[in-house]
Amino acid sequence: MNKIKLGFLASHGGSNMQAIIDACKSGTINAVPVVVISNNSNSMALERARNEGIPAYHISQKKYPEPEDLDNAIIEVLEKYKVDIVILAGYMKKLGSKVINRFKGKILNIHPALLPKYGGEGMYGKFVHEAVIKNKEKESGCTVHIVDEIYDHGRILGQAKVPVFPDDTPEILAERVLEQEHRLYPEVIGKIANGEIVL
Repeated sequence: MNKIKLGFLASHGGSNMQAIIDACKSGTINAVPVVVISNNSNSMALERARNEGIPAYHISQKKYPEPEDLDNAIIEVLEKYKVDIVILAGYMKKLGSKVINRFKGKILNIHPALLPKYGGEGMYGKFVHEAVIKNKEKESGCTVHIVDEIYDHGRILGQAKVPVFPDDTPEILAERVLEQEHRLYPEVIGKIANGEIVL
């Protein structure tokens, strides 16, 4: 069975990306990371890619001020490496519709809450965890979903739950959720690779 080719878009640390790369290397998932794109030239994600010998590209609005040119540059790189699935790993920019249409149904994201709750524009990182704690939720978690034109809206492929404790801070909750993200994201990709989940 051919390994599915993964292309990553990341803005900062890329710890989820690393968890997926590690799962590929250990053979836990039948996939291979082929390229990493970041809109941040100083991102840890690009450094991780270089450390792993994965082609790394910095593509941002600085280089391509026109949205369409930015979309085209991203598509060009993803097509060059024959990417099957695009993995968003902390990519802090809304993808252009051209990219979404070119890879329709093949772009995945992980969100640090149990969607459809606590999703949408402005709901990322600590803002999600602050809202969960403020609303006195008993549980939170993470969701892997397909990316479409609307923030945090596409089909849900997998979720993992964590408890929320009365004395949690957003930082403590974030760590607990991130631990599950590192487990869930590779797990979902593994199910896609072996045909358990059909995109």
